[in-house]
Amino acid sequence: MIRANRRSRSPGTTGAVTAPTLGGVTFASGAGATDGDQETRTIRGALPAGSPDYVYVPVEVPSGVREIRVSYTYDRPSVPAGTPGNALDIGVFDERGTDPDGRGFRGWSGGARPEFFLRADGATPGYVPGPVGPGTWYVALGPYTVAPQGLSYELTVTLTYGAPGTAVPPVYPPQRAEGRGRDWYRGDCHIHSWHSDGRRTPAGVAAGARAAGLDFINSSEHNTHASHPHWADLAGDDLLIMLGEEVTTRNGHVLALGTEPGTFVDWRYRARDNRWAGVARDIRRAGGLVVPAHPHATCVGCGWKFGFGEADAVEVWNGPFTPDDEVALAQWDNTLVASVREGRGRWLPAMGNSDAHRPPDAVGMPQTVVLADDLTREAVLAGIRAGRSYVAESRKVSLRFTATGDGGEDEDERTGIGERLHVDRDTPVTVRLEASGVPRCTVRFVTDQGVLLTSAPLPVSGSGIVEWRTTPAHAAYVRAEVRHETAVGPLPGVMAALTNPIFLGNE
Repeated sequence: MIRANRRSRSPGTTGAVTAPTLGGVTFASGAGATDGDQETRTIRGALPAGSPDYVYVPVEVPSGVREIRVSYTYDRPSVPAGTPGNALDIGVFDERGTDPDGRGFRGWSGGARPEFFLRADGATPGYVPGPVGPGTWYVALGPYTVAPQGLSYELTVTLTYGAPGTAVPPVYPPQRAEGRGRDWYRGDCHIHSWHSDGRRTPAGVAAGARAAGLDFINSSEHNTHASHPHWADLAGDDLLIMLGEEVTTRNGHVLALGTEPGTFVDWRYRARDNRWAGVARDIRRAGGLVVPAHPHATCVGCGWKFGFGEADAVEVWNGPFTPDDEVALAQWDNTLVASVREGRGRWLPAMGNSDAHRPPDAVGMPQTVVLADDLTREAVLAGIRAGRSYVAESRKVSLRFTATGDGGEDEDERTGIGERLHVDRDTPVTVRLEASGVPRCTVRFVTDQGVLLTSAPLPVSGSGIVEWRTTPAHAAYVRAEVRHETAVGPLPGVMAALTNPIFLGNE
């Protein structure tokens, strides 16, 4: 049964955030407890179908507590075919409260773990170590889906008394690696470890990144920044590790990419709550980029409902290329058409990431290849934001994509991915793609008028050059797709690589 409401306000929020609070539990004062003594309480409750997205169970914690441990179970009744069953997520906020600024946030594991603990010197992956202060803590429950019969849950909270351990100050990875100056750098900005619902350790992720030939990665756990200090020892001269979060709402997921260490990004809202613009601004104020992830994924709550007005880029290729990526690619292309039709200088770049969770998910499949001034967080984010990038299925794939105006030995009349070739609308332009690592693949040049060139298959060597002549009057932009052969009729084939566009003509 839902009782008192707690109301709070977030920067950029136009309305108050309601946090329903359920019946909780109070522990004894702790007076007389000796080191190692424990107290356990069990809390039972039920949530009906149509429950709020998040509810809070208050736990009154006395002074002198060294560790808090929470476990939970819930029922999973049979449901008719096509009807979602029960799924219950969990996390916790400490005595500083549940406000959207995240001051009280101490961790989130979603549905990945049946229990967690926190103390000053350690915590379950996904949770933030620190003192167990006295006051009202809040176990956060997220009924992801609820069966028609409702959802019955049981929480067990155990407090261990004693002197707190010694907290270890967090150390974060450096924001610079040994680069090659201005060059193309390969990265994967959407990867999960055991700090959310992944099965690899951070060390396993880093090893996979190096094996995939990556120069940078981005930490992107679901709704927690707890992993941020755990990457410091894994970065090196050969691998830049940026920090972020996959903000996992009930109306879609978005990467907060390359934020400052320890940045909390709230996820407890839907599109209709009118909070998203403020959250996106907070991500950018923390130095990060806003990148909607797998916008047409079919899992519950995965489809992106917030629009792209606040996005800095969009993930159009997520893991192995599938039909929902094809839809995301087509929608992204529509945004390019709209930008040139409306004469907007701003356009939305595309990127691709693995979203690897566990073997056999391959880290770096696909990977975004970014032209950056150096291998630093600032330079990589600038390259992604500017669209100076292409997406490749592996380290084997390399592209060089250019457009040159007639008479174009002059460098001023040649440009590359994410840039604009400033020539008159009737000036002949040569578009050229040099590709390697793509045997028997077909190249398609896509413009605001659609696909205007499809090449013959490239040689079995995997290397080839495709050229095409056009004018800005005929094509306002050109982008390239490199696709594997298909044996089924006119289907375009699974993607091997794709580029951001080159824009043609004076604005």
